[in-house]
Amino acid sequence: MKLKSTLVLAILALGTTLALAQQQGVSKNEILIGTIQDMSGPLAGYGKQARNGMLLRIDEVNEQGGIHGRKLKLVSEDDGYDPKKAVLAAQKLVNQDKIFIMAGHLGTAQNLAAMPVQFEKNVINFFPITAAREMYEPFNRLKYSFAATYYDQIRLALPKLVKEKNAKKVCTIYQDDDFGIEVERGAEAALKTLNMPLTEKTTYKRGATDFSSQVAKMKAAGCDLVVLGTIIRETIGTIGESRKTGFNPTFLGSSAVYTDLIHKLGGKAMDGLYATMTVQHPYLDEASQPIRFWATKYKTKFNEDPTVFSVYGYDIIDALARAADKAGPNLTTDSFIKAMDTMKIPPDMFGSDEATFSPTKRLGSDLSRLSQIQDGKWKVVSDYVKP
Repeated sequence: MKLKSTLVLAILALGTTLALAQQQGVSKNEILIGTIQDMSGPLAGYGKQARNGMLLRIDEVNEQGGIHGRKLKLVSEDDGYDPKKAVLAAQKLVNQDKIFIMAGHLGTAQNLAAMPVQFEKNVINFFPITAAREMYEPFNRLKYSFAATYYDQIRLALPKLVKEKNAKKVCTIYQDDDFGIEVERGAEAALKTLNMPLTEKTTYKRGATDFSSQVAKMKAAGCDLVVLGTIIRETIGTIGESRKTGFNPTFLGSSAVYTDLIHKLGGKAMDGLYATMTVQHPYLDEASQPIRFWATKYKTKFNEDPTVFSVYGYDIIDALARAADKAGPNLTTDSFIKAMDTMKIPPDMFGSDEATFSPTKRLGSDLSRLSQIQDGKWKVVSDYVKP
C-alpha cells in the first residue's frame, strides 16, 4: 500500500513538473517577463522610465517572496522606436529567451508589428504603453490593455475645450503612423458632434525635427485650436516654432505628451498646453506621503526622480503580479487569462481609475482627465470624463 501511495505521489509530481516544463517562461523558481522599450531612439526618455518603474515593482514582489515561490525576472530589448526592430526584439524574447508574457511594450506601430510574433507562440501582450484601440480590438484572447484610447481621449476632451475657448477653426498636426492617425480620428469624431470640420490637417514623419512648414500651414489657415498627434520633441518643436512666429492657438495633446519632459525641455513656451491623462505625474513637492515614500525609494535605486512613465511601468507589473497570484501555483497562459478575466484593480495612490476585465472586456478603463501646464508644471483641470 505504501509503495502504491508513493507511486501515485511520484506520478502527480511528474505531472506537475511536465506541466511547468510545457509552459514557456515559467519554471519552479521563476517567471520570465519580456518588455520591449525605446532605449536609444526618440522616446528613450519614456522607455528608460517605464523599465525602471517595472524593475522597482519586481524588486518589491521578489523581496516579499515572489509569486507562489517564484521570483519575477525582466528581460528587456531595445527597439529604438522602430517597428522593424520591434519584430526582431519580439522574435528574440519569444523564441530565444522564451518569455511567459510580454509586458509594457512601448509604442503603437511597434506593438502592431510585434504582436503576430507573440501570438504565434501563445504569448500574451499585457498592458502595452500605448492607448491605441488595436491593443484590445479586434478581440484576441492574448490582448489586455489599460489606458483609455487616444481616440476616446481626444473625442471626449475636444468638444468641451472648443466650447470653453470659443474656438472657430480647429486643426491638427499628427505623426504619420498608427498613433497619429488615432489622434486625428478622435478629433474628427469630436468635431462631428459639433457639426464642425477640421480646418487644416498636416502630418510629419516619425523622427522629424523641423516643423516650420507645418506650423506655417496652420498659421495661414487661421487655426485657433490645434490637436497634437505628437510625442515629446515633436510637441516641443511644434509649440516652440509657433511661439517664435507669433502663432498662439490653444494646443491639446493626448496622454502621449503628458510627461514632465515637455516642460523640462521646452521651458516657458510650453505653458498653456493641455493634455489628456490618466495617472498623475508624481511631483515630489506636491505629492502625498505614500507617493513621497515611493518616489524616494525610486530615486535611491535609480538616482533620478520618477515620472508618469515610471508609474506606468510600476502599475503594469503590479497588475501582472496580482493576476499571476490569482492564477495560483499552476501558472499557465490559460490560468493567467482566467484570472485576468475576473480581475478588478482598485484605484491607486497615483490617481488611476478602477480597472475591470472580463472574457469580453479587455480594456481596463476608458476614462481620462485633462491637465494643463501652468507655471512649468502639469495641473489637473478636469475630473474623469465619462464617454
